[in-house]
Amino acid sequence: MIRFLFGLLGLIALAAPASAQTVITNVNGYTIGNDGSLIRFRGLVIGGDGKIMSIHQEEPNPAYRVERTIDMGGRTMLPGLIDAHGHVMGLGVAALQLDLSDTNSLAEAQARIRDYAAANPGLPWIIGRGWNQERWNLGRFPTAADLDSVVGDRPVWLSRVDGHAGWANGAAMRAANITNDTQSPGGGRIERDASGRPTGIFVDAAEGLIDRHVPPPTQAFLDRALAESQRLLFSVGITTAADMGTTMTDYQAMIRAIAAGESRLRILSYLSSSDPRWTDALRRPTEWTPEDRLRIVGIKVYSDGALGSRGAWLKEDYLDAHGNHGLGFLTDAQIRQQMEAAAANGLQVAVHAIGDAANAQLLSAIEDLARRFPGDRRWRVEHAQIVDPADLARFGRNGIIASMQPVHQTSDMHMAEARMGLPRLQGAYAWRGMLDNGARLAFGSDFPVESPNPFHGLAAAISREDAQGRPPGGWLPTQRVTIVEALDAFTRTAAYAGFAEGRIGQLLPGRHADFIIIDRDVMTEPDQRRIRDTQVLETWVGGAKVWERSAGR
Repeated sequence: MIRFLFGLLGLIALAAPASAQTVITNVNGYTIGNDGSLIRFRGLVIGGDGKIMSIHQEEPNPAYRVERTIDMGGRTMLPGLIDAHGHVMGLGVAALQLDLSDTNSLAEAQARIRDYAAANPGLPWIIGRGWNQERWNLGRFPTAADLDSVVGDRPVWLSRVDGHAGWANGAAMRAANITNDTQSPGGGRIERDASGRPTGIFVDAAEGLIDRHVPPPTQAFLDRALAESQRLLFSVGITTAADMGTTMTDYQAMIRAIAAGESRLRILSYLSSSDPRWTDALRRPTEWTPEDRLRIVGIKVYSDGALGSRGAWLKEDYLDAHGNHGLGFLTDAQIRQQMEAAAANGLQVAVHAIGDAANAQLLSAIEDLARRFPGDRRWRVEHAQIVDPADLARFGRNGIIASMQPVHQTSDMHMAEARMGLPRLQGAYAWRGMLDNGARLAFGSDFPVESPNPFHGLAAAISREDAQGRPPGGWLPTQRVTIVEALDAFTRTAAYAGFAEGRIGQLLPGRHADFIIIDRDVMTEPDQRRIRDTQVLETWVGGAKVWERSAGR
């Protein structure tokens, strides 16, 4: 349903007319109303505090004292989009380090690694990310020998595209004292050859065996990475990101950027439970920093691994790896203990759960804790990718947020069928099933695992087709959502998922004037694939323009 605003003000302003810094006119504006319906408007008034005073269909109240008027030329305006699940520092670090995410074969990746090493002779370790043996059609994991053939003189350590496995060369394993006798830690797996020797692949918790030997990044490097992440997110229309797995080192960099006046991105921080210092959050204030730039909202807990590395915890064995049903990181008692520690201290709980066994365990934990911690807790299930259809109804209880990433479906669909078979995927990437069962749906991208571009996610959500339109009509098409529902999940509900409603996510009076100007009307676009190609022209945060597309870009 679309609601049109008529009259001079359209929506009632919060207070009597007062001085306004900016009046924006002649826009094709859309926002989601408090009831989930779509509202259209033609202009808005922004106060001196950077918040919206009113939106209107015709002309603003003439009693406003206007400092400047901006005519947007009829272009489309949307609320600043919110990525409900990303990795802010990870995106910037990936942009500054070796990136293999666009390589299509092992040979192409090897050439990229060789060239990067040659161009950076002073680096003590070659660090990077993005490899994907599925995209390469390799039929196996890559090995240390594959790396040694291109870089053997110093350690190489490369994270898989999903962050749930690492690839090491011989020098890296020697630096970490990895031998045939090294045991896989709980919640992790060292891949081995037929003779029992480590192959160079370390899955989930086993990544820590190498990670702890990698030289830590400098403060200056992290500051650069954060600045680059902000630039990249603004360029695709993201004005707020839920940072899932903030380390205390990341958090300190964010505070530095705010103090220096260099941070405009809004960050909802969920501290990583894998950081030994995560309990520091229990003693930290959880209020917003000035101008609502940053807030520690909760804790990110990790229940299992990822489907691509066969670390997602399944109820039955992987179809393509008999005897393996993935990795459950925590016992029932352990997951409840971590969740209870956060909830008891007023922090929101967000839990990574991909496999159907992990989701079932988490749902049981929520049902138990919801009785002991009543009230508005907004328990978050991050990913919720593979769900037993029998468990879908449980998502509609206890105020659960299903925090999902539409682009994972289009990236994973063929792999998911190979890993599990179609009959076991009837509750997979079940956006419609979540909504129909009463769960609140918040969308994101899991950047840098996927592109942070939210228009890729909007297109996938409403079509369930990839960039080439495959499969025609969509994969498991009954799980599609409408464009209004998808926009809601990237704006209003994404704000709600992080206890930020009333501040961001809607272009309504009292909210921050965070918005974007785009090159097409995505709400009426008849060709769903064209939504993916949407270009952001301008990004505004708090009533100030923070990014603009240059001519030719």
